[in-house]
Parts: sequence; structure tokens; C-alpha cells
Amino acid sequence: MRIGVMIDPEQSFDGLVAEVAALAAAGVEAAWSSQIFGYDALTALAAAAREVPGIGLGTAVVPTYPRHPVMLAGQALTAQAASGGRLTLGIGLSHQMVIETVFGQSFEHPVRHMREYLSILVPLLGGEAVTFTGETLRASTFGPLQVEAPAPPVLVAALGASMLGLAGRMASGTITWMTGPRTIEQHIVPTIREAAAAAGRPVPLVGVGLPVCVTTDVDAARAAAAETFAIYGHLPSYRAMLDREGASGPEGVAVVGSEAEVADQVRHLAAIGATEFCAAPFGTRAEREATVALLAGLVGA
Repeated sequence: MRIGVMIDPEQSFDGLVAEVAALAAAGVEAAWSSQIFGYDALTALAAAAREVPGIGLGTAVVPTYPRHPVMLAGQALTAQAASGGRLTLGIGLSHQMVIETVFGQSFEHPVRHMREYLSILVPLLGGEAVTFTGETLRASTFGPLQVEAPAPPVLVAALGASMLGLAGRMASGTITWMTGPRTIEQHIVPTIREAAAAAGRPVPLVGVGLPVCVTTDVDAARAAAAETFAIYGHLPSYRAMLDREGASGPEGVAVVGSEAEVADQVRHLAAIGATEFCAAPFGTRAEREATVALLAGLVGA
């Protein structure tokens, strides 16, 4: 399992690049960026890639609705070229309240939207021309995109059975957030693997994103997780995964404890089928630093 860390999107651009450099220096294998209301993730990662060699880079995730798949393919291939092939492209639907309120777009038929989106995006990333007419998306390129870069793996943020099936059939895998180990083992991994196998595709990648804190005060850390990540206990898709896990809120799935306890929890994720760990360190500055150091120490272990 590759060990990665989410970078903090709420900082200066120089600070963002410096954080990627610090993660690379520490030995972390990948730096991941969300795409919410801050810097454009793919642009930021492309810039960081030119200054920081070696470390893997990923988006977790870029929302699909605001960007036509032809445009996103061009952006992703540009970042892939800038990084020398180090990009993993995580994409997702976002949430109804965001798409309808912020962008003023319809969130109807999200699975159909993603199926049509992948029908355009994946061939373009693979160097093909695309002519496609769907119910929500159309595209007709006059040839392949003129960008010399290998196709990045495409991970679809998928939690429900329909989206996991789609990810298994059409993408390289999935990237999850706020989804605990029991749900990963009993729902995410078997569902996406079954879909991929039925479609004759390789065993899919499974990314697991969770808050992480190495600490000597577990109760305080869980209280901090409950406050810091409170919104995710209310968004329907994440709430469904927390309910499946039997967790009252984000604090119930956060990876928290001593160095040994956190290491055991991370290793368990690898044992149940996770191929990417996308850690979101939280807590005090000292706890975040200890968390990154611990994660770096798990690389190759």
C-alpha cells in the first residue's frame, strides 16, 4: 500500500509547494490535494511537480460537474507531463448542495453523469479521439489531445454499490473518504473487485482517505476530529458510510492512538485491500509532525 498525505489547501501557494517538498524529504510516497474552494488542485500539483521531484501526486478529488471531460483530460495530461508521469487523477461527483448551490447545475442522475463522463475522459487520457453523444454530455474531438503524457490512473470517488460498480468497470479504481475499515473490507473492496472482474479488468486500486493523529491523548484527539471534520457527518454520502460502520461521526473512523496503535491500524487497511492510503493529519502541530513521521516510517514496511 502506497502511503500518502493530504496537503493543507488553506495556506499560501509557496506554503503548499513547501509542504509537498517537506513530505518528499520525509519519505512520504504521495502528496494529495483536494479541490474545494481554494487553489485549483491540478494547477497547484503541476507547479509543485516542477520543483519537487520523486513524490507521487494525486487529486482527491476534482469534481466533475463544473468541468467538461475534454477540458479535464487536457488539464490532467498537462499535470501528468509536468510531473513526469507521477499523477493519479481522483474525480468525484461532489455533493448535491455544492453542485446545485455553488455552480447552479442539476445533480439529477449522478451515476449516469459519471458513466458518460468516463466514456469521454478515459479514452482521451489514453490518447484516443472521442465522439460521444449521451443524455447529459457530448463530445467530438478532431483527434487525440496533443499532449505527450501517459494516461494517469483514474480513481472515482465511489461509496454506493452503483458507483463502485461503475468505477470497477470503467476506471482504475476508487478513492474513499471518511469510510472505516469494516466498510472498506465488507463493502468497498468486494463490490469494486467483483465489478472489475466481471468486466475483465485488472484488480482495481482502492484508496482510503481518513483523518490521522498520533497522540498521547486519544480522547482529546477524537474530540478534535469530531469538531474539525463535523461537516462530513452531515453530508448524505459520508453519513451513509458512517452509519454502515456504526460510527456516530468522523471521530469514530479517525485513525488515532500511539505510534504503535496508528501503525497497526494503517497496516490493517493494507491487509484488507487498500492500495493507497491518503492520510489527513490533524491535531496540534506536534501531533501532525509525529503523524507524518510515523507514516513516512511505514513506507516499505
